[in-house]
Amino acid sequence: MKNRALPRHKLIHRGLTSRILMVLALLLAGPLAAVAGGAVNLDADWRTASRDSTGLAPDPATTPEAIVQVYAARAFGWRGLFGVHSWIAAKREHAPAYTVYQVIGWRALHGGSALTVGTGVPDREWFGNAPEILADFRDGRDGVDVTAMIDAIDTAVAAYPYAGEYRLWPGPNSNTFTAFVGRRVPAMNLHLPVTAIGKDYLANGSLLASAPSGTGVQLSLLGVAGLTLAQREGVEINLLGLGFGVDFLRPALKLPGIGRIGMDRE
Repeated sequence: MKNRALPRHKLIHRGLTSRILMVLALLLAGPLAAVAGGAVNLDADWRTASRDSTGLAPDPATTPEAIVQVYAARAFGWRGLFGVHSWIAAKREHAPAYTVYQVIGWRALHGGSALTVGTGVPDREWFGNAPEILADFRDGRDGVDVTAMIDAIDTAVAAYPYAGEYRLWPGPNSNTFTAFVGRRVPAMNLHLPVTAIGKDYLANGSLLASAPSGTGVQLSLLGVAGLTLAQREGVEINLLGLGFGVDFLRPALKLPGIGRIGMDRE
């Protein structure tokens, strides 16, 4: 019997299917690795999960200078397979406590505000997941005027346009908020991790904006697809809200669900 070549349309279909499967495998490899590596606990109960301080924030009783810190921790439950929750904490000079700025989705239910601003523990676990510090500023260090930075943060937070709105994907969510503040306060030079899903959701449907770090530009289609070119972020590609990238400043690969592989961001 003679071998018959497949019709051209079937070859195209087979090739397209294989490419789609390859993309899906690449998108899911990181989340599966996060489970295998123990980075995410899928059996946790939010009612009993730890919200304790991790000791990362200086004690305001013994630290009189003004402080700004930005944190991120794996999101709770299955969400942590893909991304992190981020927030901002600030303490003015001689203040007895920190102010914590963040967006929490369930607070937007029934017409409430997802945006919360108030006195709180800045470095607490996010329902059992320990945070990492993304940025740390102190008055008198590296010539940064942290008091002026806090004033600018307050102004940016007041201008956040999605206080009463929350969508887990593609945004606006907690990372949309943190990135929005970073863009409004360039002195923060904020470099959010590639796992901060929602950071690419630009305000008011914009297609082009500065990168959250303020060191480059970002093109984004409603947070679903886009490209970032910046000194701090390097090159990042957003595909269905998941990010891939290369950091050239501090060499590292950035993969969905995993984050950085290479040098630390600082």
